[in-house]
Amino acid sequence: MFTPKYPPQDTAPPPAALQPQPTAPAPIASAPGRRTVQLTPGSALALAAGGGAVVLVVGAVLVSLLLAVAITGVSVAVVAVVLRLLVKDLQQGR
Repeated sequence: MFTPKYPPQDTAPPPAALQPQPTAPAPIASAPGRRTVQLTPGSALALAAGGGAVVLVVGAVLVSLLLAVAITGVSVAVVAVVLRLLVKDLQQGR
């Protein structure tokens, strides 16, 4: 049940790279139905502006996350100092 089952040996002919190539290269026909994308100056500008907006949004999110971590760290440090002072006061019998 758990023994591997190997597929049968491939009997396909050798790849085209191993077969002899013709001496003159054949002209390359374009694929039907595929269009090439041509950028006009306006669309290139819009694409650059969109990319810049994405960079600004991601940067703002990362900076806000870093700021949240920094604020949390400072508040935890302040709470630790206050608790330390309270425990010290309790041990002195005040």
